Order: sequence, then C-alpha cells, then structure tokens
Amino acid sequence: MTHLETIRRYYDGCSTGDVELMCGTLTDDVVHYFLAPNPGSKPVDGGEHLARYWRKVHRMIDARWIVDHIVDGDEEAVIEWSMFWRPEGRAERVVTRGAEWFRFHNGLIREIRSYYQQRESTTELDGFRYDERGYSVPARETSALHPASAGGAPCPK
Repeated sequence: MTHLETIRRYYDGCSTGDVELMCGTLTDDVVHYFLAPNPGSKPVDGGEHLARYWRKVHRMIDARWIVDHIVDGDEEAVIEWSMFWRPEGRAERVVTRGAEWFRFHNGLIREIRSYYQQRESTTELDGFRYDERGYSVPARETSALHPASAGGAPCPK
C-alpha cells in the first residue's frame, strides 16, 4: 500500500469512527502531536488509543476528513487536508484546513504532527482557489486524491 492509500484509509476510519480501519494503518506505538491551543492538544499515544480518540471526536462533531494534497517521501509524507464538521448546536458544517506530517514504519503510520487552527467558523487560506485546484469544498466533501472510503482491518495486538 502507498503512503497515500494508508493515509486515506486512516482518514476514512476517522471520518466513520471505524476503530478497526484506523488500527490497520497505525503502529502500536504511534504518537499524534497537535498544535496548541486547539481543543485536545496533548499528544495521543498508541494505535488503539488514537483510533478510539478519533471515534469519540467523530461522534461529537460529525467530522469528515479529506486528503487534498500530498508530498511523498521514503518514510515520510506531508499532506494538506480538509475537515468538514458541525460545531455544537449548529446545523451548518464548517471546514477547517490543515496540514500534517506523517512518519511511517513498515508501511504503517508511526507519527503524526498536525498543524491547523480549529475555530467554530471556516479556517482556510485567504484568496486560495480550493475549487480550481481540485481540493474538497463544502458542496463536495471529496477531492481528486480522496474520492471514496475503504474497508477495515483488526487492531494489532
């Protein structure tokens, strides 16, 4: 599986709360770092713990993550993503744009460093033409790189 395929599967799991799908993309000792002062900015350690964390987040804010762009290397990849979500008590969804740096080990995600600002309104680059560049947009929560979801695999023991 390519880094892009692994990252898409990971985000498909995050977007559906599918713990098994996420676990099939993560090492047992994965660490996810978050940019402070976002909500929940302390690092999350361990594959199953991280998968259960994202299942909880998905349930709370009806989140859907889309991979929009990737720069890929041997054991690392950097992506831009969009998260479509619903702030508490609101009917309309907003989009948070961000970037993450992934480190891999034996084809699985070992580390994630996440860079974004989560606010209760859309956060994105001013003047950037997301739609013209093939990125996901509010009317289309998919991208050229991330068109559909995939199935799950059990958590490693």
